Amino acid sequence: MILWIRARRAFPVLVPGLLAFLAVITVGRQENVLLPGLTNSGRNQVQLVHFAPLIVTSTLAYCLAQRLPEAELTTVRRIRLLDVALVTVATTLAVSASCLVAGITHTDLVYEAGRNTLFLVGLMLVAGALHPQAATPAPVAWVFAVMFAGYQDYDRPWIWAVTLHPAHIVVTACLCLLVFAAGLVVGGRSPRSS
Repeated sequence: MILWIRARRAFPVLVPGLLAFLAVITVGRQENVLLPGLTNSGRNQVQLVHFAPLIVTSTLAYCLAQRLPEAELTTVRRIRLLDVALVTVATTLAVSASCLVAGITHTDLVYEAGRNTLFLVGLMLVAGALHPQAATPAPVAWVFAVMFAGYQDYDRPWIWAVTLHPAHIVVTACLCLLVFAAGLVVGGRSPRSS
């Protein structure tokens, strides 16, 4: 167990990543970024907290990629279940932190950061199961595709751009939870994490 924790670099990488996520959703919750839009004639105003889940997905993808193949092949421990537990705990901490900060600051955008973390971690796990090198860029590509082409009008996202939907839409939250669960199932069976 200790060897697995050291191999996955949970403490030196994942803990600072979660603290960075907390810092961005706390300090940057009011900050906006202007990006060009591909589908509308103006510019898209994007909140900085929409980028915060990428900190969690990137650190998790890095941790899951750190392996000791020879030791993991000969171990009696179930490494896949440990990896699923690591992802679940890290994502739960990120979502809990966003709910706590949103409750204290009364900022719906921070709830969206937690919900989007569920979706993007699930996307990262599914992409990593398909190809290990796709784990990190898949959530980044999703976020930037949504930022550039996700709005049909100023402040009106397309239905497929789930990470831009307001926090109060229950269907979007359920979809994000479903993608996260699918990622855990697919990622737990992936040979990448065996």
